[in-house]
Amino acid sequence: MYYEQRTYIAAPGKLEALKQRFKDHTLRLFDKHRIQVIGFWTPDEPNNVDLVYLLAYPDKATREQAWEAFRGDPEWQEAKRNSEQNGILVAKIIIQFLNPTDFSPLK
Repeated sequence: MYYEQRTYIAAPGKLEALKQRFKDHTLRLFDKHRIQVIGFWTPDEPNNVDLVYLLAYPDKATREQAWEAFRGDPEWQEAKRNSEQNGILVAKIIIQFLNPTDFSPLK
């Protein structure tokens, strides 16, 4: 498996709107484009503005194809545009690709 950890640093005051966009649109579109969600987290700290999530793919090529299709999906483009009418939701995205260790329960 090919794992991807994404951390979205929300624009000021936009974390709840970002989480709502995931609930209302993004998760369904991830499923449509075969982007497997392992989980979502928010750090347990005061004034947190981060949304962290982990995704899995069979391999890197599948990941690239899935994201290309997702970004090009008119439904995603409309959801993004509508959700950002009062400003962008994400100030910064940090992406890391993770390789499981030989002792990891996830391979």
